[in-house]
This record gives sequence, C-alpha cells and structure tokens, in this order.
Amino acid sequence: NTVGSDVLLYSYHRSFNGFAAKLTKDEAAKLRGKDGVVSVFLSQRKQLHTSRSWDFMGFNRKVKRSVIESDIIVGMLDTGIWPESQSFNDTGFGPIPRKWRGTCQSSTNFTCNNKIIGARYYRANGDYSPYDYRSPRDSEGHGTHTSSTAAGGLVSKASLYGLAKGTARGGVPSARIAVYKICWYDGCYDEDILAAFDDAIADGVDIISLSVGSIFWSDYFDDTIAIGAFHSMKNGILTSNSAGNSGPSPSSITNFSPWSLSVAASTIDRKFVTKVKLGNGVIYEGTSINTFDLKGKMYPFIAGAAAPNTSQGYTSEDS
Repeated sequence: NTVGSDVLLYSYHRSFNGFAAKLTKDEAAKLRGKDGVVSVFLSQRKQLHTSRSWDFMGFNRKVKRSVIESDIIVGMLDTGIWPESQSFNDTGFGPIPRKWRGTCQSSTNFTCNNKIIGARYYRANGDYSPYDYRSPRDSEGHGTHTSSTAAGGLVSKASLYGLAKGTARGGVPSARIAVYKICWYDGCYDEDILAAFDDAIADGVDIISLSVGSIFWSDYFDDTIAIGAFHSMKNGILTSNSAGNSGPSPSSITNFSPWSLSVAASTIDRKFVTKVKLGNGVIYEGTSINTFDLKGKMYPFIAGAAAPNTSQGYTSEDS
C-alpha cells in the first residue's frame, strides 16, 4: 500500500530474512517483543576505514596463476569503482563464470567488462550530493583503491607523482570483481550495507571484502557487518573486513567476529623521507610525502595558519 511504500526501505530476502523501515520508537519496541524477531536496531552511519604490500608479504608476481583463480569472484562493498583504471583492464580474461548470478547496473557513465563482472549501488535515503554519481562509479576514490589492492591487475610504471615507482598489483590479479557501492560522500548506512550483503551472497561471490566500520564496537545482534558476515559464512563465503581505523590505543578494534576475518594495518619495509635544509646549513630529515622541487631556492618559515589551502575550502583556523 501507499503507507508501506513510504515506510519500507529494504526487504532482505535473497540470502536472509529481514527489512529496513522507518518506525517510531513504540513500533520498534512492539516489533522487538514479537516471537521470531532476533534483533531490532537503529540504523547507524559507518565510516570508510600500497603498490609494494604484496611483494613485502612474499607474494611473487611471477608465479604461474591457476586457471581456477580467474573464476574467483571478489565482492567489494565500498564507494564503487572507476572502471577505466588500468587495474581493471579485462584483456586476457575469458567469459564470465557461469556461477555468476548478479547483474551490472550500467548507465551512461558506467559499464562492466570481463574483469568487473557485476555492479550495484544502494542509497535508501535518496540523498545525493552534486558530486555523487548515481551509479556504481566511484566519486570518492576509496573503493577503487581497495578493489585494486584486492584484485587489481598488474600496472607497470605506477607512482604517486613520481614517488614509489613500480608495478602496482592486487593480491589475486586474475580474480573477477563484483562491485556493491554502499558508501557516499557522507559515509555508509546500515540499511544499504545489509542490502549489499543480501545481494552479494545470492549473486554468487566467493569472498566479500569491505573496509568500512563504526567508531565504537557494537553487540553482534546490532552490528550490520557482523550480521552480514554471519549469513555469508552460513553460505560458505568468507568476509574480510578492516579491523578499524583508530589506534594505537588499546581496545580500538571495532570490526571483529568469530565468523569473519579482521585485517589490521601493519608496518612495511619502506618509508618516504623528506629533508629540510635550513639557512644555517642544518638538515632535518623526517617521514613525509613531498612532491615539490624547490630547485635549491630558500624560503622563509611561516605558520601553517598563514597559508591555508583556500582552494579546497580551508581557513586559517583549520590550518
């Protein structure tokens, strides 16, 4: 009916039973007391949590890849993907695996190929910014980054404005990618996350990856990622998620459950060093990303607040 269409946001039924709806506190309380209802919780907003990583961990890029690996489908729940990136070139890929049951929500600005075999996007509240793409295309960059890290192809001569030159590649370059865009300019909402899990499981992905989480830990019955990962594991699908985006203080991990793989950041065997030479000849060295060449010219020291990046909307107070 008309009321129901305004209230109901999602009905989860492809892989598990549930729904997202606009309810009053009294309605939620009544629903919570009904037999057969496992949990009722308020939707929360979650946040988004290098080219040499795989070499550092000993994954040899020259190893002969198994043909079976080209049938692996990685479900990426993130900000979408930029399909034109060379990391997702489908040259050399065979037909899409027959087990795939998903779809590609293509549009005038987005198409799939034999590498990116599926793509969906979710935005239950319908709130788009002028800079958002109403498609699986990535407007934030995060999803493109994580997808290339997991399953990007080999891209030679990659660098960050000349830094870290080398071959960029993912963990399994021969794997296929299925994109589920759940995050936008303002974050990632629980109802969209569960909808993506529901689809990804039914679509036939082999593994689910998401670098998304809350600031604080939640009970498993109220944690959409733990709930989605539980149903994934019931269907033989491992969920690999970021452990968190905080630290190094104790108890800063927010994404963990017995049925998922929580991945935390670690050290790596390189660092980017910048040298600062003062007028008296003393040189200080520190870790920093610096792509500027001053060509030997000396400049005065000033406070950061005196030179705010106004082109990006920053003020002296921000700096």
